[in-house]
Amino acid sequence: MELYDVTRDELQGILSQLKEALFNHQQWHAALIRVLACQLPSDQHDISPQAHQECRFGQWYYGKVPEKLRVLPGFIALGEAHKHMHQLAAQLLVEAKTGNPVIAFDYDNFANALDRTRLEIAALERELKNLLYNHDALTGAITRVGILPTLREQQELIKRELQSCCIAMMDLDRFKDVNDQYGHLAGDYVLAATAHHIIENLRPYDKVFRYGGEEFLLFIQHTELTPCFEMVERLCAGLAAMPIDFGGKKPVTITASFGVTLLDPDTPVETSIDRADKALYAAKAAGRNCVRVWNSAMQAPASEAS
Repeated sequence: MELYDVTRDELQGILSQLKEALFNHQQWHAALIRVLACQLPSDQHDISPQAHQECRFGQWYYGKVPEKLRVLPGFIALGEAHKHMHQLAAQLLVEAKTGNPVIAFDYDNFANALDRTRLEIAALERELKNLLYNHDALTGAITRVGILPTLREQQELIKRELQSCCIAMMDLDRFKDVNDQYGHLAGDYVLAATAHHIIENLRPYDKVFRYGGEEFLLFIQHTELTPCFEMVERLCAGLAAMPIDFGGKKPVTITASFGVTLLDPDTPVETSIDRADKALYAAKAAGRNCVRVWNSAMQAPASEAS
């Protein structure tokens, strides 16, 4: 699940909290090494079974984090790594308390756990920064600049026959009417609600890009054309049945048209995008609120339809 509905201000706040938590973690580690090296009395919190919750990093992790962040796999993995590291640190402190030298094997285990915790922190930070800088603030979709690098990378995998992938162009039907009738704030709300619906109903590893205006590109991985078509048809029907309440007199509904094609391994990715676009306009020409699959008979539209 992605944090597609988290605002930029919220993300910036989380990143600031993470930076402070990381500083506190580094301070804790420095103090731990000093205790071990100088054979000083250990902090009782560090040998507690709840040490991972009582340290300042743990206080942030378990107490100050927005609920939206807790569902991220990277955040969950960080918690597991941090807890394991504290368990190994407690073992070292108990050993040192006896006056005997710390066993090298035990210290190496702790050092490895520490490295894993740092790696998980860095990975979470990268994920949050990616959300902040590479996602559209309104819809939560990935920005358009990420489309070509993503598709080209996947195209190389297809060439090695590791997977098949599809792309679908999606355009909201008569979206201008929403703006004209209800205003641009309502239009923004409809755009966001539509994108969230699509993101929530795709698989976690599929990607949604905001292509421009009310148009989106869906990148559907590890999927042949027929199951992709069926998946997109379900998205199309679900969207048409979804009431969108933006505080008006009554909820509105909106439909979308979709054009689907395989990501061709033997042509530039721009060609596959163009094919999906032609299939999209075939769906518009067929009456909108439907899905069409590209075929070689489809031509570029004479004029754009809304």
